[in-house]
Amino acid sequence: MTEHKVRVLIEESEVDKRIEEIGKKISEEYAGKSIHLVCVLKGGAFFMCELAKRITVPVSMDFMAVGSYGNGTASSGVLKIKKDLDETIEGKEVLIVEDIIDSGNTLYKLTNMLRARNPKSLEVCALLDKPDRREVDVDVKYTCFSIPDEFVVGYGLDYAQLYRNLPYIGVVEFE
Repeated sequence: MTEHKVRVLIEESEVDKRIEEIGKKISEEYAGKSIHLVCVLKGGAFFMCELAKRITVPVSMDFMAVGSYGNGTASSGVLKIKKDLDETIEGKEVLIVEDIIDSGNTLYKLTNMLRARNPKSLEVCALLDKPDRREVDVDVKYTCFSIPDEFVVGYGLDYAQLYRNLPYIGVVEFE
């Protein structure tokens, strides 16, 4: 592995505070309803668990693993479902929970696929957004942080499967 270090971009206290704010906003907007969280694995797991703890309306959850990269570093353009939902989302208030929105390509395909499953509503919540990398327009209702185009880790995001467990958002700096 290339020599590198991790620089703190967003402190743990800032992340916690912002997730608290988003959880409160979601709770207010879904008052009187139940919400079904759909986590996009693996990166979204940490964020979804923390977010769910801060939502006061009834919450159910499910998990998906999707990709469009195959074995390369360039997107194949085809959405591959590695793990599909265990339950139907038909008629449910669904909130897709993502760790980071980058190009938007995978999320665009995923939201179209899930809309075809007839949820009552379908929205997106992202911990991080990199608008400078956007290739496709995607509608993200809730965003915790908009960040510059840097390689980030922590809070579920990894570099070669490392650093997911960091309680803050860090930037990988290669030496």
